[in-house]
Amino acid sequence: MTKTGLAVSGAVALCLGLAACADTQSKKSGSGQVIYDSYCVTCHGSAGQGDGRIADQLPVPPANLTLLSDTNDGVFPTERVMTQIFGYPGRFHQGMMPEFGPILDGPLVEWTGPDGQTVMTPQALIDLVSYLESLQQ
Repeated sequence: MTKTGLAVSGAVALCLGLAACADTQSKKSGSGQVIYDSYCVTCHGSAGQGDGRIADQLPVPPANLTLLSDTNDGVFPTERVMTQIFGYPGRFHQGMMPEFGPILDGPLVEWTGPDGQTVMTPQALIDLVSYLESLQQ
């Protein structure tokens, strides 16, 4: 193979590798939206503004998820949101939201909280909360 052929082959391999990495990152960042669209949109609406199709039938209006940072001095309250979604006191939580434990089962990853402590956390929860952070106005 000539030097030009090697250079072209190397460039093609590099481009394919970068495309694969970009595709993987896109799928990873999109997984939070998939979870949201599957389990949250009915109450919170497609844009997260608390206007889902059953919102007016609920005893407590769903939160406008686009204002979480705004109501927390401009900082997204990651830990509080994670706790609201996943930190329930028992299997049959009687709070405002349904229990999502089984939905968020899956691989655990290390997540470091604002206090510096590392906690094993479901990857799906991190993906969902990252998506919610992306909705902030």
